[in-house]
Amino acid sequence: MRCIFVQLRCTPGKTYAVADAIYDREVVSELYSTSGEWDLLAKIYIPEEEDTGRWLADNLFDIADIQRSLTTMTFKAF
Repeated sequence: MRCIFVQLRCTPGKTYAVADAIYDREVVSELYSTSGEWDLLAKIYIPEEEDTGRWLADNLFDIADIQRSLTTMTFKAF
C-alpha cells in the first residue's frame, strides 16, 4: 500500500457534509479538520498496483462540494 495525504478545500459551510461523504465511502485511514487554507486533511492508503490519480478521481474527487485539492505523495517512512 502507498500512503498519500490529500488536503481538501470545500464549499463554505459544506465541510461537515464533505467529511460525512468521505467517511461513508470508507476510503480514508484518517481524516482531520484543519485551520488555514485547507479545510480537511486525509491520510489514504492506495494499493501499489493502482494509478494514484485515477484512484483519487474515482473514489474521492467526485464528492460534491470539494472545490480544490492538494495531493502529497510519500516515499519512505522513518
